[in-house]
Amino acid sequence: MKIQSPSTSFLNQTQQTGNKLAEQLATGKKINSAADDAAALQIIDRLTSQQDGYGQAVSNAYDGISYSQATESNLSGVNDAVSRIRELSIQAGSGALNDNDRAALQDEVVQLQSQITDTFENASFGGKPLFDGQAVSFQVGPDANTTQSVTPGNGSIASVVAGIDISTQAGAQAAIDISDQAADEINSQRAELGAFENTLSSTIRGLGEQNENIAASKSRIQDTDYAQAISQQVSNDILAQASIALRGQANQSAESILGLL
Repeated sequence: MKIQSPSTSFLNQTQQTGNKLAEQLATGKKINSAADDAAALQIIDRLTSQQDGYGQAVSNAYDGISYSQATESNLSGVNDAVSRIRELSIQAGSGALNDNDRAALQDEVVQLQSQITDTFENASFGGKPLFDGQAVSFQVGPDANTTQSVTPGNGSIASVVAGIDISTQAGAQAAIDISDQAADEINSQRAELGAFENTLSSTIRGLGEQNENIAASKSRIQDTDYAQAISQQVSNDILAQASIALRGQANQSAESILGLL
């Protein structure tokens, strides 16, 4: 026969505490379920959602940078073609050339015009045309309406350049002015794209800092303090061993009393 003692209940408590501490040490989290701390778990879930939102916003911002770089790269190619047309126009303005010479130069101009038109009509990013004149918006924040937008040109430069004809000296003079106007427009668009890239880069840095702050807050609430948990575990193990010893002594005393009876 055994007589129940307070040490039995205490032993059960130490075992439960030991199981909880073991789980915290194994998972690295002191909040593993709503039973541990329901309010803290809700806060952790909200912070996790915010983290996910910031992470996706950063990814979107990098997409915006890639889009801008792709657009700028195509404009750079167009600018090179316009510069070559201007060079040919200046050459065609020389009185030392005859009509056949200028016709040969015009043949190259035609090829460059075709290259420019092809770029504006067919350049795309992820299947979306780059030069349709439509604003492109990127969600760069975890909340609604936190966007950054850019509006590339509509390719109208191609139609302007397409009118260049340097087969005559007069045409060559006009072509120089047209080339200069086209180059100014291209450089203006490239500058706008550069500013857009810089804005997105700044946004990415800001998002990263905010995400780090959220991660730190989440860590303080959720993560196990290993030094504290191990100390508690050692203390709990000592209490459990003491409880077992007391329980054994209680049972022996009870048996002695029953023997006397």
